[in-house]
Amino acid sequence: MLRPKKSLGQNFLIDQNIIKKIIKTVNISNKNIVEIGPGTGNLTKEILKQSPNKLFLIEKDKQLHNKLEEEFKFNKIIKLFNADVLEFDIEKLLKKKDTIIFGNLPYNISTQILVKLIKFKVWPPSYQKLVLMFQKEVAEKILASFNTPEYGRLTVITKRNLKVLNKFNISKNCFYPKPKVDSTLLVFQPIINNKVNIKDINNLEKITRIMFSNKRKMINKSFMKLFNDYIKVSKDLKINLNSRPSELEENIYYKITEYFEKINN
Repeated sequence: MLRPKKSLGQNFLIDQNIIKKIIKTVNISNKNIVEIGPGTGNLTKEILKQSPNKLFLIEKDKQLHNKLEEEFKFNKIIKLFNADVLEFDIEKLLKKKDTIIFGNLPYNISTQILVKLIKFKVWPPSYQKLVLMFQKEVAEKILASFNTPEYGRLTVITKRNLKVLNKFNISKNCFYPKPKVDSTLLVFQPIINNKVNIKDINNLEKITRIMFSNKRKMINKSFMKLFNDYIKVSKDLKINLNSRPSELEENIYYKITEYFEKINN
């Protein structure tokens, strides 16, 4: 086994029972599959057993890429890319709506990868489901409800475009090298929220970045940064400026973003 690189956040999933449990969360047969960070190919081999139509592998580590290239060189359904997923145009790669994306995501960039997948230019996107593994603490932020300590930007942005279909925790003992924390697998499905009319999700990112910049403080100063006539806006939207960011449901943030886009159009 190749020595894992700490700089790339490499923790290889080695528990075969967990690998099979992950595979069972979705129907892979005849689907196009993308695997982000296949590493040593443990999950890749199980995906292949389910007879996908195509399998795209995106691996940043050159050594691991070369190893995978050698191991699967006679497999015609696999296309391998030696690339950083944060710089790689996944949306351009995907052509059909039946694609499923898998990823045992490095802890240090997992949220960046998720946001990248949420920010596809065309929505609904050209993937059917996401099957992604996160540090347990990050998964809790994604799943959080308002008025809880975990609730924040990631909750609001994710729930705008994705619905969680399945989840389960994975012990740190299932990895090599063993990380310090447990992981959680989340299965997402893209959604269209017809009650929300946000034209550019980058604006939602901006709103939530400013609003959650001081989670424990009242939102009045954040509103002042966003709107010149912030008192009027708060009245129009029926928002109490003495509230704290965690006290506003995600739908409130969507309404704030809609209002922001309307006056800045």
